[in-house]
Amino acid sequence: MLQVSGAQLVKDGATPVRLRGVGLGGWMNMENFITGYPANESSMRYAVRTVLGDERAELFFDRLLTSFFTEDDAALLAGLGMNCVRIPVNYRHWESDDRPFEIDPRGFRHLDRVIGLLGAHGIYSVIDLHALPGSQNQHWHSDNPTHVAAFWQHRHFQDRVVHLWEAIVDHYRDNPWVAGYNPVNEPGDLTGKVIGPFYDRLVKVVRAADPHHILFLDGNTYATDFSIFREMYENTVFVLHDYALAGFAHGGPYPGYTRGEWCDRNELERTFARRSRFQRETGTPLWVGEFGPVYTGDPAVDQQRYQILRDQLSIYDAEGAGWSLWTYKDVGLQGLVHAAGPYLRRFGGFIAKKQRLGADRWGSTMEESADVLTPLHALIETEAPGWEPYPWGARYQTDDLIRHILIAQALLPEYAELFRGLDDDELTALADSFLLEQCVRRQPLLDLLAGNLQT
Repeated sequence: MLQVSGAQLVKDGATPVRLRGVGLGGWMNMENFITGYPANESSMRYAVRTVLGDERAELFFDRLLTSFFTEDDAALLAGLGMNCVRIPVNYRHWESDDRPFEIDPRGFRHLDRVIGLLGAHGIYSVIDLHALPGSQNQHWHSDNPTHVAAFWQHRHFQDRVVHLWEAIVDHYRDNPWVAGYNPVNEPGDLTGKVIGPFYDRLVKVVRAADPHHILFLDGNTYATDFSIFREMYENTVFVLHDYALAGFAHGGPYPGYTRGEWCDRNELERTFARRSRFQRETGTPLWVGEFGPVYTGDPAVDQQRYQILRDQLSIYDAEGAGWSLWTYKDVGLQGLVHAAGPYLRRFGGFIAKKQRLGADRWGSTMEESADVLTPLHALIETEAPGWEPYPWGARYQTDDLIRHILIAQALLPEYAELFRGLDDDELTALADSFLLEQCVRRQPLLDLLAGNLQT
């Protein structure tokens, strides 16, 4: 088992290991911008089931899980020099809301397969619970159909997560290729008062079931606030996320201004120093659980995005920080590789419509449909000038409520209808569009990463 020793991870008690790799976003926790659907995963699955029926929907989604990551994908990552994959998972693979506390062992089937493939190539896995019952943050990636992180409001949800983690750690307690457990991705506890006691409770339960694996604990407010930790836990990495403002879809030039804030290499370095202060002050390992720019398809802009990534990797190298780049595979926005074939032919027009409307937070420039939304933003600024909602303020909250919830949910029937009339072979072909052999490789990104990892 890997272990924490001071500010490093070590194997065999002494050999330092710096975990560097990628997140497997969009796989066992599906996200709208990664596979092209609107809104949140459970709402999308429900809409697709209404068109296909339960059995044929299961055929498609299970085939997608199989095709999304195979032996070829593991070999590609190993060939780049990566030694870690952070695997986001959704609690719904193990437990349904109408039968809480009943663990379905079938949830381990695909996760076991991929952890095994990665281990065979010398790659560690970090199991990341990305979507918790009740939703632990305010956005789509926790499978949240609202803007309320109800997980922190109801003990019932917290009890279920503790119970689920008991089952997960019991299953993997003897697996040396599991680097550890990331039990809550990007928590967003509005009050900041619940998360600390919850972590205390969860750590005790996990340690009782599995005393050996590393815990990877995100700070509050989307892995940026570590003031909530009331004690230091043994064999623990405190995980920060480090997205660059200029790297978002709405990012400006680099170097340059994004929404009034300057961003250059020096600013990236200052931001990382601020975000990692807790780890450096406590002498614990530095590990960036998520970071990475969004690509636009404009060669000049994307060259700037690659430079952001080079600068961040250089900063991490200088600090000896490990990292997990977001994300491995998608439909063209951010991945190292992206799907093509029948899936893009079928859904490409719909994905373009989502982009035109800015319906996905991760792909939105915040300027789409300006003729409609600009007056609304002005109205909010005029009538509620003191409104500063958690976590990112009024401008982002208004977009979230209108674009990424209302408009996104209104698009669900249109997405689901694109499945109508397809036979089983056609559904299989859609899912198989995510096989690596059918994907397009973002070669400049692959070359950049290989050059960093192999030096």
